Amino acid sequence: MEPIRGQLGAPDVTTLLRAWSRGDLQARDRLMPLVYAELHRRAAAYLRRERRGHTLQPTALVNEAYLRLVDQRVLWQNRAQFLAVAAQMMRRVLVDHARRGNMAKRSGKWVRVTLAEHVAEMPARDVQLLDLDAALARLSTFDPRASHIAELRFFGGLSLQETGHVLGLSIATVEREWQAARAWLYSRLTGSRRNDA
Repeated sequence: MEPIRGQLGAPDVTTLLRAWSRGDLQARDRLMPLVYAELHRRAAAYLRRERRGHTLQPTALVNEAYLRLVDQRVLWQNRAQFLAVAAQMMRRVLVDHARRGNMAKRSGKWVRVTLAEHVAEMPARDVQLLDLDAALARLSTFDPRASHIAELRFFGGLSLQETGHVLGLSIATVEREWQAARAWLYSRLTGSRRNDA
């Protein structure tokens, strides 16, 4: 099977994921070359928003996330579900990396987060990764779906259409909930920064 460059090829990836779910470890091993470029592209896009000199590189992020993915006992269904789980794994790797750094609150890992769909609408904010993770965890206590949408968008780099496919929602619903999640996160994160000052 020839690797697909630049994007995950839905039919081949889905077939391999389902075979992996049935215990076929050769399918798992054949999957890596198919998904690696896409995961690396998404990791690189995320890390470009991080502060300069970040010690975690895209290759290390993808490798660590993939190692966690292969340990998951998931009934794999399709490419979209795989991307969603990969987004969760990348979030965990980044948060664990930030925690291991044991940085003080004011010198922690900062990330440029654009909370608006269009950059002109709202400026990017410097947000500490651990603060973003905590805010997403808080959001999940009363709106799990909005939190999951935000996780997929921030950490997985999924488009609105991909997010809708993962969650089985219309693009209009995803867009509406993404807008609400961004507004809540913006308020929570900028409010907590003011309170810390």
